[in-house]
Amino acid sequence: MKKRNKPKVKSELIYPTPEEDERINAGIAADPDTWELTDEDFARMRPTSETHPEIVEAYRRSRGKQKTPTKIATSIRLSENVLEAYKQSGPGWQSRIDQDLQDIVAKRERK
Repeated sequence: MKKRNKPKVKSELIYPTPEEDERINAGIAADPDTWELTDEDFARMRPTSETHPEIVEAYRRSRGKQKTPTKIATSIRLSENVLEAYKQSGPGWQSRIDQDLQDIVAKRERK
């Protein structure tokens, strides 16, 4: 299995100069659709679990990160008509391709 090189990421933050910070703050102050939050604003804030528990519950029910990957991402070339036929069959077409290929492998192993 080929190892992939991880991209190098700069870990240093670049802070604005005092002049840039002043321009940023002036832009915030001039924008009627935004403002800097005050201590009172922060005191009024509530967790989403209190204000919209249905959203939190829906999020918790959704599938999380896969703990043990059962499939490997790859790239293959398929005939256009094969690909279109699977895609036209609706969502889950990649899983159906995988299942069909698993069936073929199983048949070969039984021979």
